[in-house]
Amino acid sequence: MKPVAAQLPVEGELPSFGGATGWLNSQPLTPAGLRGKVALINIWTYTCINWLRQLPYVRAWAEKYKDRGLVVIGVHSPEFAFEKNVDNVRRAVADLKVDYPVAIDSDHAIWRAFNNEYWPALYFVDARGRIRHHQFGEGESGTGGVGQELVSVVARGLEAAADWGSLKSPEIYVGYGRTENFASPGGAALNTRRVYTAPAPLKLNHWALSGDWTVEEQAIVLNKADGRIAYCFHARDLNLVMGPAARGASVRFRVVIDRKPPGAAHGIDVDDRGNGRVAEQRLYQLIRQPKPIADRQFEIEFLDSGVEAYVFTFG
Repeated sequence: MKPVAAQLPVEGELPSFGGATGWLNSQPLTPAGLRGKVALINIWTYTCINWLRQLPYVRAWAEKYKDRGLVVIGVHSPEFAFEKNVDNVRRAVADLKVDYPVAIDSDHAIWRAFNNEYWPALYFVDARGRIRHHQFGEGESGTGGVGQELVSVVARGLEAAADWGSLKSPEIYVGYGRTENFASPGGAALNTRRVYTAPAPLKLNHWALSGDWTVEEQAIVLNKADGRIAYCFHARDLNLVMGPAARGASVRFRVVIDRKPPGAAHGIDVDDRGNGRVAEQRLYQLIRQPKPIADRQFEIEFLDSGVEAYVFTFG
């Protein structure tokens, strides 16, 4: 018995990419130039853990079906100000082996043209330029189950699927514009230097600062060395988007989990003693712990000033 083809509705026409501020891996592409080919449009931003876990599937589709009429186009629509820097995007594209065309959407013009609201987003476009399906977010399988049977993927590092069964910590932004569960006594002093202290122990999914910090809308900025961020979490992985405040600078750090070096629970950006260095604006995997997964008290201490931190994510 032959499989029955899915009958997909027409959701709209592929909008223009004219709002792109640049392109990587390709000359500018147009809807007219894509007629006759099936297109997959992937809207992403390079520090998004949900996109990073989706990436191996998109990369595999692009490689397997590039000679069968499929064109994969990435649209990089930034979340944070530093993601508008095309040099940062270019470095991420190279490091993450994104070889297909990428439209730089620093002004969110393409994002708005799609009426998009999510990172990541997939839009499936037929050979007549009509959007026939979409998928928002990664779901529990990187692609929400869309197209997984078409490719074989072995994901490692940041790209490995989350341990959904033990994940009890949501992402937490640390800039005042979107933060919650901040536990340092007295709350946050917005856009003003202040010396903070952290209560111990923290409640699950609460976080706190110690040391001289400035809490800004998108990020927290360390003004003097030896500042700390503490977080009580429940997940296999703990990641933190961060970077040096000054381009070219490097900030040393040390992490502990339940007041001990992480040992076998260290992430890919940390050694077993908990030591690491922030030299780029990106997502850092700080903890990947073996089972059993339980509530853990995490702390990162920065040995130098001048770090900016943006959001904790988990997996």
